[in-house]
Amino acid sequence: MSVTVDTTVGAPPFSLWPPARVRLLTPRLELRLPDEDELGMLAGTAAEGVHEVGQQPFGRPWGAQPAGLRARSVAQWHWFTRGTFCAARWTFDFAVFSDGRPVGAQGLSAVGFPVRREVASGSWLGLRYQRRGFGKEMRAAVLTFAFDHLGALSAVTGAYADNFGAIGVSRALGYKDDGCEVADRDGSRVLAHRFRMSAEARRENWPKVDVVGVDDELLHLCGTKDHEGYQALALGDYPHAR
Repeated sequence: MSVTVDTTVGAPPFSLWPPARVRLLTPRLELRLPDEDELGMLAGTAAEGVHEVGQQPFGRPWGAQPAGLRARSVAQWHWFTRGTFCAARWTFDFAVFSDGRPVGAQGLSAVGFPVRREVASGSWLGLRYQRRGFGKEMRAAVLTFAFDHLGALSAVTGAYADNFGAIGVSRALGYKDDGCEVADRDGSRVLAHRFRMSAEARRENWPKVDVVGVDDELLHLCGTKDHEGYQALALGDYPHAR
């Protein structure tokens, strides 16, 4: 496999990272991995609030943390997903930009993608950017990326029974009900709905999505073309990790 990287002395680390080249464009939004300055802005959006007081749309109550910890959680999660990205388990956590401002994040993840070819999604929006239809656009963007560019064959998602916004987005995009399960939400017993979609799902009502920045290096890294996933060294083989 041919790998092209910026070998200039002092080149920013972000230029070495194939996922950083990906751009997902909808009529109103741009999804991309944030650089460090943009990650700080995204964390600031989370600090302003991601849900109403008393709600709990997430499995862990990070949205109810004090503002500073909520912001730190966002930054730490983005660093974690980049540092552990490999074909066996990966996550794209795209910042969602509207008019140049980060308004939330849309994740796309997979476990065992070379064989399973299945992706899962999760997202959040800053409280003041909700109820504008952004949720449908950003989910459609990552599904288009997964199905048309990464070679995914199915996508799954889920939501607690009281998360009406997420459930509405899933049904509007054409997911099929995939059963339900009892979940432990921070010590409380709740019902969670599962949803599933195949790559052949109808997309007539989806927003237009343009995808740029996908290349062979990215496809090898994700396991689309290489079951091992190309990286400099296998995770755990660096001396400082022993």
